[in-house]
Amino acid sequence: MSHNLHTAYEDVSPTYKPGKYFEIDTSFIPAHQWPSTMIDLALSRGMEEHKLLRGTGIFFEDIATNNLQLTPQQCFQLIKNMQKHSHSQEFSFLLGHQIFSAPAHPTTHHNPTTHHSTISHEKNNLHNSDNLQQALDVLLAQQIQWMPLLNLRSVYEQDRLVIYWQDACGAETTQIFLLEMMFTALNSLTRWRSGESYPWEFYLTHKKPDYIEQYDVHLNSNVQFSSQTNAMAIARDYLHRPWKINHSDQFASNSPIESHTSTALEFQRGFLAETYTYLQNNIRHNPNLEQTAVDFGMSNASFKRKLKKHHSHFQAQYDLARRDLAIMWLSQKGWTNEQVAKKLHFYDVANLRRAFKKWTGKLPQAIEKMG
Repeated sequence: MSHNLHTAYEDVSPTYKPGKYFEIDTSFIPAHQWPSTMIDLALSRGMEEHKLLRGTGIFFEDIATNNLQLTPQQCFQLIKNMQKHSHSQEFSFLLGHQIFSAPAHPTTHHNPTTHHSTISHEKNNLHNSDNLQQALDVLLAQQIQWMPLLNLRSVYEQDRLVIYWQDACGAETTQIFLLEMMFTALNSLTRWRSGESYPWEFYLTHKKPDYIEQYDVHLNSNVQFSSQTNAMAIARDYLHRPWKINHSDQFASNSPIESHTSTALEFQRGFLAETYTYLQNNIRHNPNLEQTAVDFGMSNASFKRKLKKHHSHFQAQYDLARRDLAIMWLSQKGWTNEQVAKKLHFYDVANLRRAFKKWTGKLPQAIEKMG
């Protein structure tokens, strides 16, 4: 099996050192790719241009140049504007259907943002993938191009593969929109290429919304809300099933991997995702704020400010890393409360139980039963 489809929670090196990361105000997201598709979709549904772009710093006429690069913050604001001025709850799902497949024709006649002639039709590995595993390998390796606002990590859990999605750089309230969009995108990709509906299981941390019919239409009924994590799961049997349909010509026209415009990006993850990765991989050292700041090459005050800029703080990130490790060790590895408490540096099991209840709303034994 490909190593790209496995994220190790165990110690991977004596000390994990942070890699390069992007921040909420880093300009690197090509505006003429999925942001352009989102703008086209909103305008085609009657949304006014000035309301859609208000506060984003985006000028409509610049999007078609293929040179404009947006920051995550601009994308977040664009999504917030769409949500504020639209009475529809289906935009995230409709956009998801177009992430890996271009529409047959532009969604608007007057809109200059769709430039199929300037987009490379060179097939890439995603479009040539023969099965789900190959496609996931490509998506995980190239996620900075496909969807940088969410961080993906995948783990084999018994007889299934679980893909976890987390905030990369401070999405806040837009995270639900992004999850709906990417869940739909991956679900659509497998349906189109396989010629059948794969039995994905979807897990979301937010409560069941009042627009549940959109989930039924665009995903399926196997969606669990108020879950511990945001994730998609699929039985291993489906990973190597040969795909029946070749849609490479369709997919290539909307590919974000363009031979003539792409440049190699130095970073792999957003700041929050890199902080999370650092904390998990160094959990045995019981990392504190001071040491983490040093390893990230800045003072305590600077590290705090950077976390605040991304709408978070150190304890929140540390608790998130410990929570996910505790859930994995209890439900998948069958560890005892004592083992988990020791591994996570709690003085005793009682302290672990209190923390776990705060993190998840459940006691550790409830998670054990779920496993």
